Parts: sequence; C-alpha cells; structure tokens
Amino acid sequence: MACTCVVGLQWGDEAKGKIVDFLTADHHVVVRYNGGANAGHTVVRDGKTYKLSLLPTGILSPHMRAVIGNGVVVNPVRFLEEVHMLRTAGIPVNEQNLAVSDHAHLIFPYHVEEESLGAGAAIGTTGRGIGPCYADKVTRSTGIRVGELLYPDHLRERLRQIVPRKNAILSTLSATAKSFDPDAICDEYLGHAQAIRPFIKDTVRLLHRTLCDKQNILFEAAQGSLLDVDHGTYPYVTSSNSSTAGVWAGSGVPARNLTRVVGVIKAYTTRVGRGPFPTELDDGPDGVGEKIRKTGREYGTVTGRPRRCGWFDAVAVRYTAALGGADELAVMLLDVLSDIDAFQICTAYEVDGERTTDFPGDAFLLEKCKPVYETLSGWKKEIGGARKLADLPNAARKYVDRLAELIGLPVTIVSVGPDREQTILCK
Repeated sequence: MACTCVVGLQWGDEAKGKIVDFLTADHHVVVRYNGGANAGHTVVRDGKTYKLSLLPTGILSPHMRAVIGNGVVVNPVRFLEEVHMLRTAGIPVNEQNLAVSDHAHLIFPYHVEEESLGAGAAIGTTGRGIGPCYADKVTRSTGIRVGELLYPDHLRERLRQIVPRKNAILSTLSATAKSFDPDAICDEYLGHAQAIRPFIKDTVRLLHRTLCDKQNILFEAAQGSLLDVDHGTYPYVTSSNSSTAGVWAGSGVPARNLTRVVGVIKAYTTRVGRGPFPTELDDGPDGVGEKIRKTGREYGTVTGRPRRCGWFDAVAVRYTAALGGADELAVMLLDVLSDIDAFQICTAYEVDGERTTDFPGDAFLLEKCKPVYETLSGWKKEIGGARKLADLPNAARKYVDRLAELIGLPVTIVSVGPDREQTILCK
C-alpha cells in the first residue's frame, strides 16, 4: 500500500493538477482534502483541456475513485456544474467513482454575500464564500454539513435559526446588503440534495476500507503551502490547511500512512491577491514579470485574475518543503523561462541590514525582507520537446540542479509543457 500527497510549496497555482493526473496510474483512490471552489486545477489530456475547481483532478482517470473529503467546503451548485461539465465531455461521473463527505461543510448564498462585504476584499480572496463557511464551521452553531441535506425538516429548522442572524450581521456591514429568506434557501438546497444524494458518503469509513484493502491513495492539495491558514503568510492565506498538515484532519486518514510527498514548485514564483511577495517583478508592461505572465498564461483558473509573477524564492520553498515533509520536487513550467536571458534566484533575505535564510510566517515581517539574489544564465532555446534530462540545454540542467541544491531535495519530475506527454522523469 502506498499513500502519496501532491502538495504545492509556493502560493498555489503550481500546476499540481498535472502531477496528480500523471500519478493516477499508480493509485486507486484520489482525495481532495481542503479548500473549496476557490482552487483551480487545469489538466491537458489528449489535446483536451479540463478546468476543475472542486472535484479532484484524479476523476479524469477511469480506474480512479475520487473523494471530496470532510476538510473541503462544498458549494452544491458548483459541484453539480462540474459533474455536468465532465459528463458532457464524455467523462463518466457517478456514485461509483465519486464520493463527497457527509461531514464536509456547505456554502450558502449568505456566505458569498458576507465575504464580499467583509474582510475578503481587504486580503484579496476569490469572493466565493469560502472563508465565512470555514468560520461557521469553527463557530459550530452556524455550520451546516453536507449530510444534513438528507434531512429536510432538520435542515429547514437549522436555516430558520441561522439565516436571521446572518441577515442581522450583513445589515451591519452594509445598508445595501442582501437579505435572505431561510425557507427559500432551504427549498433551493433540497432541490440540489436530490441530485447530490447518491454521492454523499461516510468518506472516512470509505478511506479506511481502502487502507484495509491495501489500495493506494493519492491526496490532492488545493492552493499552496504558503497559503496554509496556520503556517502560511498570515493573514494573506486561505482558510484551510493547504499543506500536508491538512491530510489527517481533512480526510480522516492518519498522516503516518503517507509514504511519499511530492512537493510541486514552479520554476519561478507567482501569487494571486494581496500580501508581501519579496521576489515580485513589478517592472511594468514591457518587463520580465509581464513576459512571464503572458508566456505562462498566468491568470487564475477560477477567477481569471492576473497572477503576480517573480523570481524563484528558495528561502520560502525550503521552509515549506520542511514543513510538509517533502521527499522530492516536481519542477513545473520550466519551458516558460526559455526566452529569458538570465535568471535571479533568491537565496537569502536581508532584514534591517542582517542576512537570513529563515522564512518569517507573518506577513508584516515578510514585508521587511529584501531578496538576496544569485544570477544564472538563460538557455534561449525551446524545450517543449524534451523527454529526458539529456535533451535539456546545459543552462536549463544547471538551473534545475541549482533548485534541487538550494532546497536540499531531489528533482524527480520536470514539466516542459502543459500536456502530460511533456514530462521528464528524472528517476
């Protein structure tokens, strides 16, 4: 039995979906354990592009069973939209190959309104109600789980208790805030319940049976480790544990079952939303940052927002690799750098005149950090056709080797294009 976790080691958008898709051949079950429909995974298969924000990427493989774990927050509308989208594309989706935890929490319309009026705008969230839903989960008295959709009278009673409180909160945030009717919401969600009912399972029990049957499980993280609510650049983080810390709590599978952790990194760095970004290339419309954005199509899968782009930050990735217990690295989007003359790699920070290689987890401290760079030559050659390390130009090999050296982990996968065929296995 093997349990593998694919986790991003930066601020998300590291192309984890491609690695999950690539590794499905060796696994039987794939589990999404955190986040909601605010995280987008893009996979290119046989010339077709699939964009998923809630369903696990592994569902694209016919032999896999996909599980949305209890650590995820579920918008039923988005869930059903993605199921319909995959079925329309010819991907079979049914209760045999997809399960959603009865203990995952539900996103309601008032969560979306609350986020749009509250702190979400200040920290650059996607505005999809993720944060308020997680807040209600922790508050306990106002959280509603997926399994409660199956009990109409109970659900209606809960909403009649919760929605007036939410309306009162929303009215204090804005005089023009929407007001919600609990019975209307209940009727809408009971309609969704009929379509979702076959997928709702006790996924903890399901996964423990999977372990007993000696089947291999692939855990799929959403976002990146620098956005982890406990260990990321707080408060500019997501609302869940997006590092490997979320596996146990978000799936019910003890983390000691993990036998392999693949840390996924871009050959450069990006982030969406606000927050400090030491290596950001804010060098204008004709600068290197914009060149990387255009070449790498660095726009959010879910929102379409342009991502902020910058040089690779080895200080940050060393921190997240250690935090997540990464065994190896997958270097993604190396091809995006093929037309750049020279690269900067951040190897340390300077803070108040002192040099450090320690990463501060708090945003207000990271804002004070100035990157210390080293320079490597570019290769100025198209590499999308490379299928083994020997096919790469020497400068590209040196760049990959230097990343491995700085992080202290072997690079086992290098991606040189979006298609799954454009993948180099280093060992």
